[in-house]
Amino acid sequence: MPKVTVKSVLQEQSFELNDEDSLLVGSEKAMSKAIPVGCRGGGCGLCKIKIISGEYLRNRMSKAHITEREALQGYALACRIYPLSDLKIEIVEQIDKRKLTRSV
Repeated sequence: MPKVTVKSVLQEQSFELNDEDSLLVGSEKAMSKAIPVGCRGGGCGLCKIKIISGEYLRNRMSKAHITEREALQGYALACRIYPLSDLKIEIVEQIDKRKLTRSV
């Protein structure tokens, strides 16, 4: 049973997940609020993370959310990652569009 350690700007937490669960599903089952949840299928990009260490299987991801360059740097969508070992990840903070100012 892999253990995942999640680091975000505000906190660090750990949880365990079943071998057959994606990182996002495991986070939800552990009642962790560390990874943002959106569509659960890779379409929205809300669960974007950076994998710091560990082994995992990676399902296909939309290049609209994870470019090839980002993938090589360890970025992924948590809904498309299946841990094979303990993982350390960081949450990729999303831009709050409400804070953007409009140009006049």
